Amino acid sequence: MSIEEYSHLGVVIIGRNEGDRLKACLDSVLGQAVKIVYVDSGSSDGSVEYAESVAVCVVALDMSIPFSAGRARNEGFRKLLNDDPGIQYVQFIDGDCTLANDWIAVGLKYMDGAPGCSVVSGRRKEIHPEESVYNLLCDIEWDTPVGEAASCGGDFIVRVVAFQSVGGFNPVVIAGEEPELCYRLRHHGGCIQRIAHLMTFHDASISSFGQWWRRTLRSGHAYAHCYALHRGEKEAFCLAASLRIWLWALIIPLFIVFLIIFIDNNFGLLLFLYPVSFFRIFLNVNIQLDNWKSSALYAFFTVIGKCPQLIGQFIFLKRVIRQNKFQIIEY
Repeated sequence: MSIEEYSHLGVVIIGRNEGDRLKACLDSVLGQAVKIVYVDSGSSDGSVEYAESVAVCVVALDMSIPFSAGRARNEGFRKLLNDDPGIQYVQFIDGDCTLANDWIAVGLKYMDGAPGCSVVSGRRKEIHPEESVYNLLCDIEWDTPVGEAASCGGDFIVRVVAFQSVGGFNPVVIAGEEPELCYRLRHHGGCIQRIAHLMTFHDASISSFGQWWRRTLRSGHAYAHCYALHRGEKEAFCLAASLRIWLWALIIPLFIVFLIIFIDNNFGLLLFLYPVSFFRIFLNVNIQLDNWKSSALYAFFTVIGKCPQLIGQFIFLKRVIRQNKFQIIEY
């Protein structure tokens, strides 16, 4: 099937200073779609010039307005629909990813056969999981269960009418914007599906503990923000994840310290709750991975990750109290 037969689909790519990664992304998309918008967030590495050189429509964000990935995707979506109101589906993809060769064909076939489906995504794989433990953790994170899902990541095909019905992404959400969108789509009667097919290759390029720390801190901020947006609603969106962060990173340690100081030193044995948590996570994830080393690394970083996530929640609370604008947390 020629790409002209996919004229009812458009692609939105977002990025900033992605360099060669953006070139690879555009090359992978150009072979599968004809209606493409690249939304640039103030690049200084020639990204805009390269996109224009391959005849891709470019939207340059006004960086005087607070930036978020959701805002960038919304502007790309609007540009697509303004240029062609007949578009029925939009593929969102980040500039640090490349599309699998046949993903558009597979994704569209699924959506055409599932009219109740709002979003479809496939398997996002990390390009170089062997280069660092942090890249490996991303690859494990991307491997979510197949079937109906609560949310998706940054790469997916969405039905235009469903996206419009909920107003698109919330532009003030600086992290976790995809799960927040999916939450609203589900509550609007939509369905989120992940199918067993390779979708994209991602290049996290995380090589240091500091990068991992800030990325994990950002996830804590996301949980707090998403809960705050939908608190009081029946599903209690992101509440359980936030409570786990506070429990393991603050409440349990403070409680153990209190017991040791005011009652008995032997209460220090309660610290073994953390190795117990490690082994519980290890056993659960090893069922999926069947690799004890990868499972152990994932469990270890999940346990210690509650600390930066708690800091992320504190940052969110500080911003709310001080009424600061939400600025992205880069890693």
